Amino acid sequence: MTTRWAPAKRDTLRELANEIGHNYGRGRVIVAVDGPPGGSVATAGLADDLADALLESGLTAFRASVSAFSRRPEGAGRDAAPELDESVFRRVLIEPFRLGGSTGWVEAAYDAEADRPVESSWVTGPADAVLLVDGSDLSRAGLAGIWHYRVWVSADDDRPAARATASAVIDGTDPEHPRRRFDDAC
Repeated sequence: MTTRWAPAKRDTLRELANEIGHNYGRGRVIVAVDGPPGGSVATAGLADDLADALLESGLTAFRASVSAFSRRPEGAGRDAAPELDESVFRRVLIEPFRLGGSTGWVEAAYDAEADRPVESSWVTGPADAVLLVDGSDLSRAGLAGIWHYRVWVSADDDRPAARATASAVIDGTDPEHPRRRFDDAC
């Protein structure tokens, strides 16, 4: 059996970090690490690792997850899936982060498991910084205009429209050897 060469995770992530730094090295930049529903573990892990690669490259990086801004609809039972509270997401994370300067933002608003808000912890950062947000279906109509750069992480080809609009496509079939696929919007 022939084994194909596969890049190490750190190499793939360093290349992504270098690309983001090259294209968006100044100001506040918001990067989505997106994937299909049910892929939140893959997107969160890749976003964490990409944040580390950005820090290694000299950029300041912050992390947030769409799940930390999601809650069950009012009156829904415990079986209901949490939904993104887009108003809160924009008001306490996206808009303040974009303002730059000394404006603070919140990286989490809800505990979906406990079904209650979390105590706000305000964060500030330098004028040049990258915010990585992980989640699923981040290219949907209400959110598509937020992102400067969007990484699509998937192990299959079931969402061609999501891949087509991504800045970078990562095949996450092997989490330790993610491959960059060049079938994106570049």
